[in-house]
Formats: sequence, structure tokens, C-alpha cells
Amino acid sequence: MQVSAANDIKIYNLSAGKSLPDWLSERKRRSLVNRDVALQRRIELLQDFTMPGVSHLIKVSPDGQYILATGTYKPRVRCYDVKQLSLKFERCMNSEVVQFDILNDDYTKMIFMHDDRYIEFHNKGGYHYQCRIPCFGRDMSYHYPSCDIYIVGVSDEICRLNLEMGRFMAPLKTNSRATNCCQINPEHQFFTIGTEDGTIEVWDPRSRNREGLLDTNLAADGHHEISALKYRDGLNLALGTSTGKVLLYDLRSQRPYVTKDHEYGEPIKNLEFNIEQDYVLSTDSKIMKIWQRQTGKLFTYIQPETDINSLCTYPNSGLIFFATEAPNMLIYYIPELGPAPRWCGFLDNLTEELEEDQQPTVYEDYKFVTAQELESLGLSHLIGTNLLRAYMHGYFIDIRLYHRAKAIVEPFAFNEYRKQRINQQLDNERGNRAPKKSENIKKKNPLGDDRFKKMFTDTDYQIDEENEDYQRLHPVISKYDQHEKEEREKASQRKAYLEEFTQVEDHEMESESSDSQDERNKSESDSDIQDRRSTFDSRKKTNSLRNKGPIMYELKNDPKMTDINLGNIKAKKNAKISLGKRVELEDSANMGQHTSSGGTKQVTFTLPKSRQFLEMEEKQREHRKERKKLRRSATDILPKEKKKNKGKFYKRRK
Repeated sequence: MQVSAANDIKIYNLSAGKSLPDWLSERKRRSLVNRDVALQRRIELLQDFTMPGVSHLIKVSPDGQYILATGTYKPRVRCYDVKQLSLKFERCMNSEVVQFDILNDDYTKMIFMHDDRYIEFHNKGGYHYQCRIPCFGRDMSYHYPSCDIYIVGVSDEICRLNLEMGRFMAPLKTNSRATNCCQINPEHQFFTIGTEDGTIEVWDPRSRNREGLLDTNLAADGHHEISALKYRDGLNLALGTSTGKVLLYDLRSQRPYVTKDHEYGEPIKNLEFNIEQDYVLSTDSKIMKIWQRQTGKLFTYIQPETDINSLCTYPNSGLIFFATEAPNMLIYYIPELGPAPRWCGFLDNLTEELEEDQQPTVYEDYKFVTAQELESLGLSHLIGTNLLRAYMHGYFIDIRLYHRAKAIVEPFAFNEYRKQRINQQLDNERGNRAPKKSENIKKKNPLGDDRFKKMFTDTDYQIDEENEDYQRLHPVISKYDQHEKEEREKASQRKAYLEEFTQVEDHEMESESSDSQDERNKSESDSDIQDRRSTFDSRKKTNSLRNKGPIMYELKNDPKMTDINLGNIKAKKNAKISLGKRVELEDSANMGQHTSSGGTKQVTFTLPKSRQFLEMEEKQREHRKERKKLRRSATDILPKEKKKNKGKFYKRRK
């Protein structure tokens, strides 16, 4: 059991604790319970109070002895007997249940609405009859005086099915295209519906006339739908909207006297009233809030780890049931709302004695592995045996067998871990040096908090920006980094290129400054000269920054810089010429010249041609001569040019 204190109100989670897999035999379960202290101390209020996948709805029978729940998969209904604290029966169905209602004091008469436009009737023995309804249903209510079932859904009509005559009656016409919820007030028997247009309509089943219409969009800012409604008594009505607000109305007024916002923006799914303490219980998919009806002040709240599908409260007690998007159906007990029911009166004593830590609902003695992990461990041959249990997209395996297989497949895993820890300690002793790949991230860190310092110094958190997966997930960042890298390369090349030149200074300014300095040298001391030179240099720099004109450069007076080639145009041409011809074309003054202490030396050489090369040239020369002899003139083949009469544009016979 887990104990929490939201808003200083103690809330006991009776579903927290370790759980056992369903496929274990009873003998195996008893042995695990005898060995594990945590399993011995857990509280299982109702045995097997779970669903295979997801639970949808939970309701309590009018006599309070049976708790019925629907879920999937496969679609089913489960009935729990509170006197036996265990499952009484389970029935599977062909389609999922949208809504169901208990027609009798116990489970002997029930009606189920399915998502395939069918409703089913069940009796004590099981399935009794089913019929098809005109539209897809969303909610229904049973009117006891007339034996009529009112069905609302995706239609502008309210279907009426009379169970005494066994046929559909004339429908009721509404002003909305669809209806989300409905309820019959147990005091004055008025039938109330909530529509998609944000309006509520009140009908009288006796005259089958609409007695009232209220548009709730005027009270709330913006358009919304009515997703839930609940009567407290004959006058007070609670409405839940699709925008996450709860409106409390008095039927005699057109304005809500209390408006409560859940602040999650999710549709309100269920509304309940605690008459003894005058509290309202409202829930959406994220949270359930309990607040005072008159003021709207928050009393406490419950926020499970999974999404909520339905809320159910046990009458005249502080016991609350949740149907969630998880196999386990949650049970909470709040002593401030009321005492424990008679069938679980021991909770009043246990809640004060047992306060266990929260434990996740997992199978700690088993390990979930996928098919790829089984193949990597060399255990794929165990598929289909008792050592593996298929579940969803993988298998459950005993944790001891998993550790043995992993030790065999990876025998040096501990040694690698030990080396990694040693290297980490050495790095810490050398000054907590951060990895190279984390330097860029460290510069971009906006936190500046020492609590997150390890994220930017530990090698386990380093990011390989050269990885393909990282570049694919961060295309904009990778392109920006690549652009910065290219800019840095261009800047380095430009800097290396400018090192071969010197900037041309303004000679007029230099001459004027030199003249003025010569005149002042006669009358000023050395210290004054140094001060004036520093001020002149600073002014010169500021003037150069302000001047946005072109900057001229010239080659350095270095003999090595005389052959520099802008654009590498000359180098490209020389690359096509043989080495011997390049040597011949070089200037004799700059060819192989080297100056040293022994004098100037010059070396000239020519590369000798091989015998094969000379024979090939001779053959080509003879071939060209032979072709010239065989060549004939083409003047006879070409058409003769016509003589042009200059100065005459046309010629006409007289």
C-alpha cells in the first residue's frame, strides 16, 4: 500500500505493490509469496481485480454487493463479489462495450451498449438477447416507471426502446446533430441530455415534450461540448465540458453558481457527488479533483501514472475505483471522505499501521526481452518452451536464466566496466577534463547550474555530431555547423594568403606625420614624444576603421614571393607541359639559382629521350608524310561560287 498526502489529505493506494504474472501456477504463486516479504505485506482487496489489457467502465450494483467492470482484450465483463472478495464470473463479448447499465438490484439483469450499433441483454445465466439500434450510441438511461430505455448518440433523435412491449417507440427530436451524455433525475424523473453544441435539454418522459433548453456557451468563454452531467438532487446539476471545465447549475437559474477549471484542457469524463461532506468529484484523463461544491476550493486530488477512463465511488464511503489504460484497475481509499465499507472494514486499522513505499507494477522476478535480444543471447531455441512466456512483442524470461546467458555471451563485460571506471577516475584526477565532443554543447549550456555539471563533463553524455543518426535527427544544426566549419576554413586560407602580402599605408599621412615629428623633436623631450606618438597611432587606427575605402596590398620583398601565381592559372598551364620543356622555358636568371657562402651556383639540365620514344616519333613522322602524298584536292567537289553583280540588286528583262 502506498500513502500520499496531497494537500495534507492522506490518500491510500490499495493497488500499489508487487504483482505476480497470471500464467504462474497456484503452487508457484504460493512459493513466491512465502519467500518474498513484499508480496506478503501487499493488500489485494479484490482478487484478480485486473483486465487483460485496458479497463473501460466500473459500476457498483444498487445493493452494493457486486462490482462490475468492462475491458478488453478480448472484450469482456467481470463481476466481483465483495462478500467473497474475489471474481464471481467473467463473460466475453464480440465487440467493445461503450456503456452498460444494471437494471436490477444485483447482476441478474444487465444491458450493454456496443460500438457496433448493438445492445445486448444479459440475465443471471448469461447472454439473453441482442438487437440493433438506429445509430451509434454514446450513452443510455433506463426509466423505471415506463420501462423505456433512452439511447443517445450520433443522431438528432433520442431512441426509445420499451422493454415491456419489446419494440422501439417514437423517438424524441432534438435541436442538435449529436448527443454525448444523458441522465434521468431520480426525484422528478426528468430526462436531461448534453449535446455537441454545448446545450442541455430537459424532457418530460410523461408528456414526451421538451420542458427546457439552456445554452452553456454563454457562461463559458468559447464554444464547447457537454461531455458529462450528473444530478446531485432535484435542483443541482453538474456539467462537464470538452474544454476541461465543470459548471454547477441551479435549474432555476441560467447562470452557473460555481465554475471549476481542471487546467488540463481535457474533456471531463465523470462527475460524482459526496453528499455527506458536500464535495464534488470530477475527473478527466489526467487527474481527479475533489473540491467543495459551494466555493470550488480544492480539497485534494489523485493523479495516477496512467490515463483515466472512468471513475466509480462506492456509496457512503471513501472508496474510489478507477478504470485506466492499464491492466490493473486502481483502488484508492480516502478516510476524510467517509469510512470503509463493511466488507473491508479492516482498512480503517491497516491505513494507520501500514505505509509502504511505492513499488512499480512489474514482474521483478522476470525479465522482458524482445526476439532480437533472445537471438543475441543465443536463447532463440527456447521459443515455444516453458522457459519463455510470450507477451506483446517479446517474451518473459526468468531473471536468473537471463543473467547466466548474459554472463556467457559477454564474459568480459565486467572488465570493460572496470576499465571505464578507472579511466573516469584518472580523468577526474587530471582536472575533470571534458570530452572534445561535448565542448560545443558546454558552450551552448543555458543552465549554469552545478547540479547538471556532470552532463557536460562525463564521457557517457558525449554526443558524436559526426554520426549519421545525429545528423539525420538534427539537419538544421548539422548544416549550421558545416557552414561554420567552411567559414573557418575560408578564413584560415585567407589569413595564410594575406601573409604573403603587406598592406599599403597612406604615404601622405606618413610624410606629414614625419615632418611634424621632426619639428617637434627640437623642442620637446623624449617622454613627450612617446606620448604624442601613442596618441597619433590611436587616432590613425580609429581613422582607418572609419574609412571604408578599399585596402591595397603588395607582395613582400622576398625572393621566394616573386613567382607567386594568383588563381594558380600559370600552374595549371605548366602542369600540361613536360618537365624538360618547363625547364627550358624558365628564365635563366631564376632557374635553379642558389646563393650561399660559397657563391652563386646555377644548374641546367635536359632530360634524355628514350629509344622507344624516338622510334615512335620517327614512325609518326613517316606516317604523316605518307598521308600527305595520298591526299588530293577537294576543289572539284566543292560548288563553284556565283559571280555577284555589284551595284545591282535585281535584273529584269526589257
